[in-house]
Amino acid sequence: MAKKTDFENMRKPNNNGAGLPTRRAALSMMEAVQLRDQSLDQAAIDACRRLPANDKAHAIAIIHEALRWQVDLDALIDSKTQQVLDQNAKARMVLRIALAQMLVLKTPSHAAISTALPLVEKGPRKLVHGVMGALYRDQVRLPEVPSLPKHVSARWEHWNNEENDILRAASQALLSPPPLDLMLKNPDSSDYWLSQMADHKPISFTNGHIRLQRGYAVEQLPGYDEGAWWVQDIAASLPARLAKHISNGKTAITALDLCAAPGGKTMQLAAMGFDVTALDISKRRIERLKQNLNRAQLHADIITADIGAWDNETTFDIVLLDAPCTASGTFRRHPDVLQRIDRDDIMRLAKKQHTLLARAAQWVKVGGIIIYAVCSMEREEGEDQITQFLEENNDFALVPIDPKTVPIKEALNEQGWIRTLPHMLADKGGMDGFFAGAMIRSK
Repeated sequence: MAKKTDFENMRKPNNNGAGLPTRRAALSMMEAVQLRDQSLDQAAIDACRRLPANDKAHAIAIIHEALRWQVDLDALIDSKTQQVLDQNAKARMVLRIALAQMLVLKTPSHAAISTALPLVEKGPRKLVHGVMGALYRDQVRLPEVPSLPKHVSARWEHWNNEENDILRAASQALLSPPPLDLMLKNPDSSDYWLSQMADHKPISFTNGHIRLQRGYAVEQLPGYDEGAWWVQDIAASLPARLAKHISNGKTAITALDLCAAPGGKTMQLAAMGFDVTALDISKRRIERLKQNLNRAQLHADIITADIGAWDNETTFDIVLLDAPCTASGTFRRHPDVLQRIDRDDIMRLAKKQHTLLARAAQWVKVGGIIIYAVCSMEREEGEDQITQFLEENNDFALVPIDPKTVPIKEALNEQGWIRTLPHMLADKGGMDGFFAGAMIRSK
């Protein structure tokens, strides 16, 4: 880094406004996550509303890195303050944003500090400048991989075993954005689309799947206009694959996809040839689901309703419940979940999942199956839900999963359900944390 005198020349804030709207948007998003418990996706809608596309992408990149590295950035900040700043103090948030730019995004130091000071114009500007200066002069560096928050490490430590350090794998997974997984409408066309995307160096884990590295405009990839595929993490594609269990020799199979939007699982079921009904409570997300179905030229009956209030007496061969959850398994692409989600959130959502699972089970035909799934790393939202449901419903039993339907063999465990963890496929870009189990109704 530069000498002390060079940093002192950066004392003046950026007065011409260049880059400030982007940093203000990043700060607004951090405040929404930390103070109002909003998801980063929700926060970005308001914070970036007036930004040009490039500035919006930059603001989101800043806040993503600040959240990924928050534990380590806070440790650096605390090493240079006489009194520990409150976790939600504006000065701490501004310092996180400025340091994330300098240490992760490699923004020139003068740009990081000159755009940081106006963010605390009516606050402790000297403190922010002093901490930045002290860290700058010490030529600080971040550790090799980001540190997980202590409450997250405590919750996930039980996943560790002799062969795999899951906590280390989770930290490693935070280093870079996840790759792009594409699910093909027609699995038999895999070879064709792999050849069409050869310039993008695709890899595939199973028939009907293509993985690309990030950096490509989705709309410009071969097959987008034809609706030949949709974007869906490989882990999120596993639950619908379990529906193949019931399709052996049967025709006109009915499927109900609950909490269906944005529609990846609905499209999977429709592409398999099932007669699909898709239900979601959100009108906005339903519109996105319709757009995705139209692009893929697939059909489903769409219902906008609350599961708890839906007046329905029809039963189905397959009911898929991708339940509302903490989404802690998506921490690679949504690092805010590491900061926002706590034990109270987990227990509140687990109670809701228990209610929804019992409700969904009413719509399963005798001989039909219910597939329960969550994009969560928490046992309370996954394994414990299935265990409790089977204890309370003796007319259901766990379905033995055919290994052929699960392309990630590590994900199929001895209990008979699917559990994906951060170490799986780590050398090929990794996958989200996910849980899924299937149960058959016997009477």
